[in-house]
Amino acid sequence: MGLLDGIIGGVIGAEALSLVKGYVDKHGGLDGVVAEFEKSGYGQQVKSWIGTGQNLPVSAEDVKKILGSEKIKELAAATGIPVDKAAEYLAEHLPTAVDKSTPDGTLPPK
Repeated sequence: MGLLDGIIGGVIGAEALSLVKGYVDKHGGLDGVVAEFEKSGYGQQVKSWIGTGQNLPVSAEDVKKILGSEKIKELAAATGIPVDKAAEYLAEHLPTAVDKSTPDGTLPPK
């Protein structure tokens, strides 16, 4: 997520940024996040985050379905965020992070 870390951090806060960045980094960048969401049937949501229109929401339960409990636990442990808050933070802040990382409505080049 590189250059936009400061902007995103200002929007979503340091704790949530750490969790979101950890998830994105662990999944091969934004391309990996998009692929995981599309594979799980949430392509419409993630495409809305990339596009220039309104971001469609995902719930903490959606995030748990997409990532699975083990990935949630790993991310929570790696960032020091309580497990019960990790899926909530991702559901709340991942759409904004992806949106702010794709201001032109396209994924950045690899």
